[in-house]
Amino acid sequence: MTLDIRGLAPLLQVFDMPTSIHFYRDILGFEVVNTSGPGEGVGWALLRLNGVELMLNTAYESEQRPPVPDANRVSAHADTGPYFGRPDVEQAYVQLRIKGLDVTEPVIRTYGMKQLNVTDPDGYHLCFQCPA
Repeated sequence: MTLDIRGLAPLLQVFDMPTSIHFYRDILGFEVVNTSGPGEGVGWALLRLNGVELMLNTAYESEQRPPVPDANRVSAHADTGPYFGRPDVEQAYVQLRIKGLDVTEPVIRTYGMKQLNVTDPDGYHLCFQCPA
């Protein structure tokens, strides 16, 4: 018997919650479904877009947050890469360029996926993909 799993919601540690909420909500189109408190200066947020869930959590408690992100900590973010399925990666490329993101054109990988790579404000690598 297998586990009855109904979804997946990755948790990303972010340096500045308002910046991250702006990126995921206003640029990518996620809806803020729930937060740990009112406003954008919260410690945790659940976002959703077309049934895909993503959680954001501040990397530091407000009283322990350094003035700038720790470069060693952020460098590890390159190892985390959520892949989002899309019916049309070219359309995502156009939409993100219109919203001001500096993204390179999608590429077709040897394993048959057309992929558009984006880096979020915390250095996480996001990939939007569809079959080539």
